[in-house]
Amino acid sequence: MLLIAGPTASGKSALAVEIARRVDGEVVNADSMQVYADLCILSARPLDAETASVPHHLFGHVDAAERYSVGRWLDEALGAIADIRARGRTPVLAGGTGLYFRALTRGLAAVPDPGAEAKGRAQAVFDAGGIDALTAEAARLDPEAAGRIAPNDRQRLMRAVAVAYGTDRTLSAWQAEGHGGDQPEIGAWRGAALALEPKALNARIAARLRVMAEMGGLEEAARLEARGLDADLPAMKALGVAEFAAASRGEMDLDEAIERATIATRRYAKRQRTWIRNQMADWLQVNPQGPGAAAALAGALGL
Repeated sequence: MLLIAGPTASGKSALAVEIARRVDGEVVNADSMQVYADLCILSARPLDAETASVPHHLFGHVDAAERYSVGRWLDEALGAIADIRARGRTPVLAGGTGLYFRALTRGLAAVPDPGAEAKGRAQAVFDAGGIDALTAEAARLDPEAAGRIAPNDRQRLMRAVAVAYGTDRTLSAWQAEGHGGDQPEIGAWRGAALALEPKALNARIAARLRVMAEMGGLEEAARLEARGLDADLPAMKALGVAEFAAASRGEMDLDEAIERATIATRRYAKRQRTWIRNQMADWLQVNPQGPGAAAALAGALGL
């Protein structure tokens, strides 16, 4: 089994398809936004041409009204991996959600419930100062967790703050401690982390946001907003949704929406790079640029 991690816009999906073709493999999604059916364009889900040439699993199978979890992904991913191996093929997991890879390779962390009082204190921080105050408190209490949480993800920020309040330990510390006996048996695997220079990655992010707009990103954001879903749902916090929905309502012009979404995405990618540097230091570090990247990766991994 091959695991391919990397920041947003680093080329994971295309590389996964190339590798899967070389090793008679099938691609399994490890990105928390690409699971949502409502987010095809704005999550940069693989195109039909890619999914037609290589089987893909766990893409676009969840409604935006649901709160998809790491635990659910792990159960579904383990099922997909077993099915792929049963067919005599190689699972190739690709995505940018570090917690998914950690759950798969180390197991789910056993984090205790912080209790109603701690949750109330965390809520009070938000009520008093909004998302900025909650973000600052999370960064003060648990900078590692705060660094990997997507912008404006109130639910996860609230959890990080509440766990620190209620257990006298950070969420990061609980998660680093281990799996509580639930580490999955996944067999042999190799991990590769895609690494681009920040300048090159930032350019790719800017270009991709503009392509998303051209492909119908504004319309996709408008359709999602029109459903009237809870603003705290994970799908509603996907990068680009708020900006493109505002542009579709005429509240900002397209260039401003793209610029704001680009800035938010670059910040998120920076946190992803930090996660990879800290959590995947022993994985093969790969520059995905260049026509020979897939061959070089396959050779380095002995595939």
